[in-house]
Amino acid sequence: MTPSRLAKFQATLAQRQPDLTIITDQVNKGQNIAALLRTCDAVGIHEAHAVLPLGSYRNYGGTARGSQQWVNVRQYEQIDDALFVARQHGMQLVAAHFSDRAVDFKNVDYTRPTALILGAEMEGVSPAATKAADYHVTIPMLGMTHSFNVSVAGAVILLEAQRQRQFEGMYGRALLTGQAYEDTLFRWCHPAIADYCQHYELAYPRLDEQGEVPNLSQWYADARRNIANR
Repeated sequence: MTPSRLAKFQATLAQRQPDLTIITDQVNKGQNIAALLRTCDAVGIHEAHAVLPLGSYRNYGGTARGSQQWVNVRQYEQIDDALFVARQHGMQLVAAHFSDRAVDFKNVDYTRPTALILGAEMEGVSPAATKAADYHVTIPMLGMTHSFNVSVAGAVILLEAQRQRQFEGMYGRALLTGQAYEDTLFRWCHPAIADYCQHYELAYPRLDEQGEVPNLSQWYADARRNIANR
C-alpha cells in the first residue's frame, strides 16, 4: 500500500454520502447498471440498491466489477424491501417518472437524505414505487425523443444532487464514520484479504497507520487454525 494510494482512499471516503443512494427497479441491462454504478461512485454514493428483474436471477457482481469495488450493491427480489430499507434510513423517495404530479428534477431538495428510484427503460418505475414515492421528477426534453436512457437520466439527476450538496458544503465534512468507514477502508486496501474474511466469516484484521496488516503471516496462521478448530 503506497502512501499516495492510502491517502486517495481516505480522501474519497471522507466525501462519501451515505444518505444519498439509488434504487434500480428491475433495470435488466448490464451496461445500464454498470454506467449507473460509475455515476454513483463519481458523486460519492456509498451504497446502491438493485431490485432484480422479475422472473430471473441476476447477480450484478460481475456486471460492473470496477465500479462495484467502490460502491456497495444490495440486491432485492421485491421493490417493497428496497423501499423499506430507504425509509428506515429516513430517506425521501424520488422516482424518475412522468405523471400528473411530476416536477422538474431541479426542484427537489437533494441535500435531504434521498433515494432516487430508476426503472427499466420499457417498463419504467413499478406501480408500487410510484405510489410510495414522495416526488416524481422529470428532465425537460426539447427534442423529438421523450426520455433519456436510464443511465443518462440517473447521471443528470445525481449530478444535480451533487451540485446542491457541494453548495451546502456536504462534501467538506465526513459523513461516513465508525465501523462502516473502517470496514470500507479495509476492503479497498486489501480486497483479497477481505474476500477471505467474508468467505470464512472472520473479522477484518486491524490496519496500521500505513494501511498495512501488521504481522500478516501470523494473522493468516492464526486464522487457518481457528477455521480448522470450528
